[in-house]
Amino acid sequence: MPPKIKSRKPTCVIPYPFLLIEGEEGAGKSYAAIEFTKSDHIGQAYVLDLSEGSADEYGAIPDVKFEIIDHDGTFVDIAEQVEAVKEEARRAAAAGEKPVVLIVDSGTALWRMLSDWAHARARRSKSNRAKLRDDPDANVDVTRNLWNDSVDRWYRVVNAMQTFPGIAIMLARGKEVSATNEDGQPLLDDRRRAVKEWRVGGQKDIGFDATAWVRMRRDEHPALVKARTLKFRVEKGSPLPLPDFSIEHLVYDLLGCSSASQPRNMPVLAGDRTGPWMDRIAAATSRDDCVALWEELGAGPETGLSETEWHTVKGAVRARVAELAAPQDGIDGPDSAAARLRAAAETQQAEADAEVLGEPAAAA
Repeated sequence: MPPKIKSRKPTCVIPYPFLLIEGEEGAGKSYAAIEFTKSDHIGQAYVLDLSEGSADEYGAIPDVKFEIIDHDGTFVDIAEQVEAVKEEARRAAAAGEKPVVLIVDSGTALWRMLSDWAHARARRSKSNRAKLRDDPDANVDVTRNLWNDSVDRWYRVVNAMQTFPGIAIMLARGKEVSATNEDGQPLLDDRRRAVKEWRVGGQKDIGFDATAWVRMRRDEHPALVKARTLKFRVEKGSPLPLPDFSIEHLVYDLLGCSSASQPRNMPVLAGDRTGPWMDRIAAATSRDDCVALWEELGAGPETGLSETEWHTVKGAVRARVAELAAPQDGIDGPDSAAARLRAAAETQQAEADAEVLGEPAAAA
């Protein structure tokens, strides 16, 4: 059967935004985000504090109401907590409750962690280990695949915020820096002066991904750099000054959100439909788990998988069954890691005993 068109009429309802609030240190980014939690328009609010460590102190602001997300500092725990808040926001939206707010403070710290991860992995590579042995101060090249892994992790969080069924806010550092060319050399104008540009601390596409982008400076009014809206236009290179800025004013007055607003209808893009199946296969811990998946795949077209995807998933189930049936490394068999280590230790001890006795050691 040929595929059928899946379509619907536009709702014309303004969705809740994903906000980027960036700027100089001490400009009031965190304060503005926490102050938003006292708005009567919103329900639950959660703060993911990744760098400032000041969320507890901000709890003293009159009438604010928010929970601080606990995490252990690892990316996996951070991402899982963002996804857990997203699930709670989805439940609240389905129940008709006021929108949940998620504040990530900050995206700069998240990207710095992922950049450090890429550099640490690069230093562990065989070629770079050899280079560093000869010169501990040698330049370490971070290959494209390592950066791609960091970007994938970044977008795990950003995609969750883009599709958040409530109001998502990412804070980030921003500052004016000297522009450079592709070789890292400073760019100069016609009068040999350094060219300045504004740089946001985070993955380079964060400005594109946000619904609205606000810049905050200590000596100027906050300014709206970008807004994805039909209500007004922000010209490139001409940010809109916001003299009386608050996130509540931005979301409900300027962008036009209201109690009728809905979560953004934006499924996360994927190359195919095998992803959820692969996650379930990886989580299978017994043959019975794999048999259950196999039987579920017996539905064929009803799984929603194409024929190619269906065969791919079935192959993955077979591979998982074989993996679970194989002897695990560390079991005390003749070829196990433990047996090899024990044999090496016994050989070393025999050589030491032979040296003491003045006798040749037995061949290993």
